[in-house]
Amino acid sequence: MEIKKLNIIITLGFIAIIGIMTAQLLWTRQAYNLEDKKFNQKVNIALSEVVEKLSGGKTSFTENPVQNIANDYYVVNINNEFHPAVLEHYLRTEFTRFQINTDYVYALYNCHSDKMIYGKYISTHQEPPSDKVINFPKHKNLIYYFSIRFPDKTTYLISSLRFWYLLTFALIIILLVYVYSIYTIIQQKKFSELQRDFINNMTHEFKTPLSSILLASEALNKHNIIQEDSKLQTYTSIIINQSYKLNNHIEKILNIAKNDASGLSLKPQKIMLLPFIQEIADIIQQKNENLVLHLEIEDHISIIADEFHFTNIVYNILDNAIKYCETNPEITISSGKSSKGLYLKFKDNGMGIPAKNIPHIFDKFYRVTTKKSDEVNGFGLGLFYVKKIVQQHQWKISVENNTDQGITITLFFPF
Repeated sequence: MEIKKLNIIITLGFIAIIGIMTAQLLWTRQAYNLEDKKFNQKVNIALSEVVEKLSGGKTSFTENPVQNIANDYYVVNINNEFHPAVLEHYLRTEFTRFQINTDYVYALYNCHSDKMIYGKYISTHQEPPSDKVINFPKHKNLIYYFSIRFPDKTTYLISSLRFWYLLTFALIIILLVYVYSIYTIIQQKKFSELQRDFINNMTHEFKTPLSSILLASEALNKHNIIQEDSKLQTYTSIIINQSYKLNNHIEKILNIAKNDASGLSLKPQKIMLLPFIQEIADIIQQKNENLVLHLEIEDHISIIADEFHFTNIVYNILDNAIKYCETNPEITISSGKSSKGLYLKFKDNGMGIPAKNIPHIFDKFYRVTTKKSDEVNGFGLGLFYVKKIVQQHQWKISVENNTDQGITITLFFPF
């Protein structure tokens, strides 16, 4: 993904999450205000009912006897004297009826002493706190009245909005996870670019001296002195063969780096499977005299594929089967059909792969640790390259251990 596109996605993501967070906070604030309004209405109605009962149903107020002096402080006007025990009974009854389940404190005004007296803390869940001092200021214009205060009103309202606060907390967690994910993606992308640049630079630096070695060794191999001395000819042949092998490894690394950057360019064409596989098999058998190859491919079966890369797929699979075999290698290549597509299977008699390692064999630079793998040269890029080409062709590849020995690699070509 290009940096510009990634930046656009990150920016849009941040804008979306910040917008959702802002909306969530506004909704939470509005919900708190509505809950506060609902609480005040219930308290006003409940206290009006208490006034009605204390007055014996004979009230003559021209305005509401309940005054909301502060957020948690109410003053209730009464026309006549009343007993504190009766008041407490009515308060408990009405608050229970209207489901006002929070602690409160009430006090009465004594007109004779001109003081607020008989303050009592009513707790719904616990014992009243002994160290809490609650102030009840006097009202200037009233004679018979009582005051009531809700010291834990804010806590009560917040607890009633638990869902909203949990949702807000969840959104904050999502935002943090998003930020961390974006940070990780950016760091990973930087690391991948550094790795790709390093591989490109390293392989290009290798190719220049390697080309010189190949030219010099091939020119040297043509001299009469070398042709007449079998030992020298063997040595130069080793230099040439190993140089070509190293060159193939470098080309493979360059192809992988190119594929990571922009994807390999494919040139699909029709390929007849039997003659195509037969030609590759003949070349490989010339290099490996002990190899036994069985071709069980039906005539007239064809696929659409990039010839160059499909050749590399087949070569890599056969080369691995030969390298990781402790006896004389024997490989069977067979084809098959299903209602969904074609199958091409490569069955060998090699060492096999531990079941726990099979999911990782297509990973970049991954090699199964065995005694044989220590003897075989490689970077763990062969099957990674095969997997990439298969994915670009929109094919499927799978690996399974045989019941006797070796593995079977299956290529699936959907119709």
